[in-house]
Amino acid sequence: MRNLLNFLLKYNYWLLFILLEVVSFTLLFRFNNYQGSVFFTSANYVSGIVCDAVSNVTSYFGLRQVNRNLVQQNVKLELELERLNEALKGYVRDTTEIAKMKQDVLRNYFIYPARVVNNSLTRADNYITINKGSADSIRPEMGVIDGNGVVGIVYQTSSHYSIVLPVLNSKSSISCKIHRTDYFGSLKWDGGSSQYAWVQDIPRHSEFTLGDTVVTSGHSSVFPEGIPVGVVDDMGDSNDGLSYRLKVRLFTDFARLSDVCVIRFHGQNEQAELEDNVLTKLK
Repeated sequence: MRNLLNFLLKYNYWLLFILLEVVSFTLLFRFNNYQGSVFFTSANYVSGIVCDAVSNVTSYFGLRQVNRNLVQQNVKLELELERLNEALKGYVRDTTEIAKMKQDVLRNYFIYPARVVNNSLTRADNYITINKGSADSIRPEMGVIDGNGVVGIVYQTSSHYSIVLPVLNSKSSISCKIHRTDYFGSLKWDGGSSQYAWVQDIPRHSEFTLGDTVVTSGHSSVFPEGIPVGVVDDMGDSNDGLSYRLKVRLFTDFARLSDVCVIRFHGQNEQAELEDNVLTKLK
């Protein structure tokens, strides 16, 4: 209380001046039509600017949810398009059957949207953390993609988070193929730029050209066939000279990775269990 009184006594002239100014402007704008109209016009103009700025800020922060929805929708469209293309290669159907096929495509897949909360690019073994885990039905060996293409494979989960083994990891190996000719190999990352990886073990007699699209082959229980990976940017020989190594420019921009989708098709567990049993018996 003493400090408040000292403050009022110290600045009493300034406080009196401010009070008189407020009273003067109130009388001026209240009892003079012209000054009053100018004041309210200016006030409305300033208020409009402030509201517009607030609206822009609110819209900006709302873009994250819009982006998540777009990523999920893009994933569904990619799966739908690939299944339709494959089905139409071998069959000629009427429009009614095609419409029914389109509705049935996504019934084979579970899609779980998630957000990247941690990411690394500069290590030999990079990892990604997403904000969904076992409580959200996420399990190891499920594929992870974004709106552009393949991201990686779920490696380990807790209740509410999961670690993803991305393409940018020396231990990652994803079965891929050249979309145009169906020759397949394994996608590996040798370090260096996060924009490129290599498809290894492409046969010497295979057909491909620079610019060909590389997609997942569907030869595993993790990724279905046809998920985009990248385009062939360069080529070279393998160490033993018996196959080609294709340098692939990845569709996924790992430096800007934010929203992803974890995918699983209905028969994944059954296929993985059968393959594991066979491998165990062969050892």
